[in-house]
Parts: sequence; structure tokens; C-alpha cells
Amino acid sequence: MEYAELSADHRISRVIRGNWQLAGGHGTIDAKESVEDLIAFADAGIVTFDCADIYTGVEEIIGAFRQAYADRRGQAALDAVRVHTKFVPDLGALGEMTRASVTAAIDTSLRRLQTDRLDLVQFHWWDYAADGWLEVGGWLTQLRQAGKIRNIGGTNFDTEHLLAFRRASVPLVSMQVQYSLLDTRPERDMAAAARANGVQLLCYGTVAGGFLSDRWLGESEPASPLENRSLVKYKLIIDEAGGWGVFQDLLATLRRVADRHGTDIATVASRWALDRPGVAATIVGARNRSHLPANLAIADLRLDADDHHAIEAVRSAMRVPPGDVYALERDRDGPHGSIMKYGLNGSAA
Repeated sequence: MEYAELSADHRISRVIRGNWQLAGGHGTIDAKESVEDLIAFADAGIVTFDCADIYTGVEEIIGAFRQAYADRRGQAALDAVRVHTKFVPDLGALGEMTRASVTAAIDTSLRRLQTDRLDLVQFHWWDYAADGWLEVGGWLTQLRQAGKIRNIGGTNFDTEHLLAFRRASVPLVSMQVQYSLLDTRPERDMAAAARANGVQLLCYGTVAGGFLSDRWLGESEPASPLENRSLVKYKLIIDEAGGWGVFQDLLATLRRVADRHGTDIATVASRWALDRPGVAATIVGARNRSHLPANLAIADLRLDADDHHAIEAVRSAMRVPPGDVYALERDRDGPHGSIMKYGLNGSAA
């Protein structure tokens, strides 16, 4: 496994296990078995785990894992584990945020995760027109100074707002963004601005909900309705990138690169994202330990100049989705924004 430093006391595995699939939307979850899966990942060197306050039940599962891992492997082993959570106020609550409500949300995550300090709180704000996003950044900074938070990150803020946080001395160390071969919006402005301000990128969506995999090579374009919201979301990104034809050309190129290395399309796609300037880690969802070998393979793979040349050649025929990071998704009346769920904190309380 490869590792990166978000700060002097914050070392992460460059492959982060995403845990949204433990929220129950992908089938029945066995909490005890999930704890065993998390232990297997940590033992293998994937010691960083991503979750959120809006992933129902997930912080509690990771809290149970933390305790089990300390009991079995000792405190020193647990000290190497980093858990990244998110603070995602509901859309309807944005205009009502107070220092007390932010503190209460952080205290809830502390309780669920069974810790006295959150490693990384990644802050999301649905609507820039709603006042308070900068004030919340300041309150999170105060909670960091009080010892409840190790580091502060953002989730899906655009470049303008990242820079505003930095000007206001909110000590962001990371920004979680959607970043893949199909969606290179972070390269338009975000990546350079983040590097200039000491903010590292944590990437999700690197396999586009499973579309960037061998499963879809040579397949006909799927018709609506698709199986789940994730597929709908990333099919929209495929359309923005040029449509099914150029997507198939991309998959064919990735398959040839994968053949050279004895791996698969998803591993090549994730490694490509991990190699981009300013990227500290890629977040890969895993329902259980059956995904562990594939996750480890991302760190083992080395793409050479010929691989990157072939990938760039097919990328040249693709479009970059318009706007800055998450701009399409912020239009709640548009196709990208209309599929979002804006009030999950009530169900995750």
C-alpha cells in the first residue's frame, strides 16, 4: 500500500475504503460481519475509511470496528487507522445553522465513532445562496482548536469557495471531489488552486459507479430506468463526456492497457486518477472483503508512458463536463441535481 500525509499527524492509505454501501441501500447489512471486513482491510494496509453522518448506521459500524481493532491488535494499531466522516446539513436546515447545532452534529459523530477526536470532518453545503457556509467553516475551526477534530476538509465545494475558506483561515487540508476519466472537471480550476493552497484532493467516482469496468465493455447502451441512483448519476456523466460511443472507445483502450499489466479496467481507471497531480487518495466503495484484492491492486499497478499516451489519445475525443466541481449537481431542477436526496440527516439521526 502507498501512503500520503494530509498533515504532520495525519497519514492515510492512498486507497481509502468508502463505506456508503454499508448504509443498507445495496442489500441487508450484517453489522458483525462488516466489522470483520473492516478489520481485514486494516490488516492489509488500507487503514483509512470514509463515511458520513448521512450514511445511516455506518458511523456506528465503524465505531464498533475501532473498538474491536483496538482489542485485537492493540492501541498502536488503532492509532494508525484514520476515519474520515462528513458533516452534511440537510438542505432545509442551511439557514438555521448555529454554533450549537454544528457542535451537536460533531458530538453525534464522536459518539457513533466511539472516539474523542474526529480525524477528518469533510463539510458539504447544498446551496451557496443559503447564508452560513463560511460561518460553519469558522465553527469547525474552533472545534478543531478545542481538540474535537484533527483536520477539516471540504466535500464538493467549487474553486471559488475553496479559496474563500483559505482566505478566511479555515485550515482545509483536503477537498473530496468527483474525479475520473469521464469527469475531469477538477482539472479546469480546482486542482491548481488546491495545490497552491496546500489542499489535497480525495477522489470519489473513479470507476463511475461501476461503469468503468469490464462489465460494460461491448455492451449496448442501457435504457431507462436504470437499476439504482448511482448508475443514473454516472450515466448522465457518460452523456456529458460524449455519449456511449466514445465511452466504449475509452473502455476498449483501458482493456488494452489492462491486458499489458494483467489487470482489469476498474483498476486501471482508479490508478489513472491516483496518478493525477494533487491527488492524495482515491475512495473506492467496498461492500465486503471480497473487494479487498481489487482494492490492493490499485496501489500495486504502475502505468507507464505508453499507457498514459494511449489513454490521453482516447480522452482527446471526449468532452469535459461543463462548469466547476459539482456545478451540474447544484442545479436542483436539472437532471444531475434532481436525483439527489437533500434531507438524509433526519433519517440518519
